[in-house]
Amino acid sequence: MKMDRISKAIELARGPAQGGAADSGKGGVRSIEYTHSTPLHVPRAVLEQHRLIAACDDGRVIDSYKLLRTRLLRRMQMNGWSTLGITSATAREGKTLTAINLGVSIAMSLDHTALLVDADLRRPRVDSYFGCRDRPGLSDFLEGTISLEKVLVNPGNIARFLVVPAGRLRQNSSELIASERMRRLVSELKGRYPSRIVLFDLPPVLVGDDAIALAPELDAVLLVVQDSRTGRGEFARAVELLEGVNVVGTVLNDSSERTKGYEAYYA
Repeated sequence: MKMDRISKAIELARGPAQGGAADSGKGGVRSIEYTHSTPLHVPRAVLEQHRLIAACDDGRVIDSYKLLRTRLLRRMQMNGWSTLGITSATAREGKTLTAINLGVSIAMSLDHTALLVDADLRRPRVDSYFGCRDRPGLSDFLEGTISLEKVLVNPGNIARFLVVPAGRLRQNSSELIASERMRRLVSELKGRYPSRIVLFDLPPVLVGDDAIALAPELDAVLLVVQDSRTGRGEFARAVELLEGVNVVGTVLNDSSERTKGYEAYYA
């Protein structure tokens, strides 16, 4: 993956910034206790196995995510944004790990909390990273069988961080994601807490219409591509399908150039 490929795609995705001032939510989030969510103890070995920065001792990796966090938060605050989708062109490009570690990094900051929603109902993976498979989640909430509070999970060893798992697999994922109940959920999460950044792990753009249906409801989208995996045509098609969406940046994952992590480019 060369820089010119990323630059051209970002140039295509570039659009006018939306105005507005963000409430930074400073104060009151340094010490927080969740009372309407399910506490979940995640063994450090599980976090290490799945390369989550909550159990990472490599300062270079942590600093990389902090840099991504800082640049994204600055852009979001400038525009009054609080919701961010993370997607990719195709499967297995690292979007879920990027979404989780970005959320954890945001939660590490003193002035924000983070909520990660697994909106990939086609191939949910967020729950597996925390060792909590088969929990009720977003799909159950969207079908009206359970309240939001019942699906919120707080990994107890990660402060200021909440997760909504995807829930059980459904054949009608597109309809659930495009439903009025989903739109109301996004609207509610946007306005509930000014200090909270809400991340949505979206399905890949080219595997169905789920991401295309939900992305316009979000303030911005971050596109993840994997070095030597994402084809030029696939990436260009994904950017084309995201036309009209605020693509805030592109993460080059597993880069073989410069670093062995990722590089981030911004529109």
